[in-house]
Amino acid sequence: MIVPSFTAKGGITSVVNGYKNSNLEKKFRVSYIETYIEGSKFKKFLHAFKAYLTFLILLIKDKPDLVHIHSSFGASFYRKLPFIYISYLKKICILNHIHGSEIEKLYINANKIKKLLVKDAFSKCDCLIVLSNTWKVKLKNLFPETSIYVVENFSPYIFNKTHIGHEKTQILFLGFITELKGCFDLPSIVEELTKTTTNFIIKICGVGKEKELKEIIKNKKLTDYFEFLGWIDKKRKEELLEQSDIYLLPSYSEGMPMSILEAMGYGLPIIASNVGGIPEIVIDKKNGLLNTPGNSKQFAESISNLILHSDLRFKMGQESIRLIKSKYSLNIHIEKIMNIYYHFLN
Repeated sequence: MIVPSFTAKGGITSVVNGYKNSNLEKKFRVSYIETYIEGSKFKKFLHAFKAYLTFLILLIKDKPDLVHIHSSFGASFYRKLPFIYISYLKKICILNHIHGSEIEKLYINANKIKKLLVKDAFSKCDCLIVLSNTWKVKLKNLFPETSIYVVENFSPYIFNKTHIGHEKTQILFLGFITELKGCFDLPSIVEELTKTTTNFIIKICGVGKEKELKEIIKNKKLTDYFEFLGWIDKKRKEELLEQSDIYLLPSYSEGMPMSILEAMGYGLPIIASNVGGIPEIVIDKKNGLLNTPGNSKQFAESISNLILHSDLRFKMGQESIRLIKSKYSLNIHIEKIMNIYYHFLN
């Protein structure tokens, strides 16, 4: 299995950490090869080089029956190419598990040479694994001859909330602080929100363009409504999920966010954008409220609705837990992965 470092930041790491000590390891002999580590460009290059060398040695000593590659778009795509082409030459089954959401950057808006490279690489894979039916349709239209399977992400948590709110509503965001995640819409959302209520705090946990976002918030005199906590560890994340009342993700593009699934597992109602695979896990007006990306007024109305109605928050949070138990648990995810393995190995 080709993975990022188990200590790296991001959703892919959250997924593959779930495989450790799971039924997958009980049924299959899994060797993990980490291709990415955080740090300088030189450190990343050395780590990738070591991964390629480890893979070549593995092919000689203990040739695998199947290679499961966890990939994204951008640099991740290029890092995984050697694994795809070497495995193809060695006639090893290749599963390319795609976690990215920017297909426009990878293929649709790419130049002719890059399009040919993407098409050729994907054609070498026995199948593509995607996170949602939405992404299956998109990729099937672009690569009609490629087998595509849907395996949704999962929540590693199932925690029944007993409280229905704090004196000041706690709103949580987890992820990279970027325009793509909708973070720079937050000041406008809060400006709209303060027209109806001021009884809230938005806790932002992540790294990225924190300095730029703080400057905008300061200029708009909205500092009192935000708390920046940086990148947090697993224990702190679990504490914040338990303490929060609402989970917020105003993204412009997504696959199937692990952060939303984690929040659902902690019984949180979700306020998010209706993009990518999000509408498959957040059922509008059932376990959350869906909004148009960039529509600050609409997001503010959704947040205000849940701040002012604690009973609705609790009801939606309970629906989140029900959905995790019935559709998006780790055991269900692992079972789907194993079924794909069995299909291609038999």
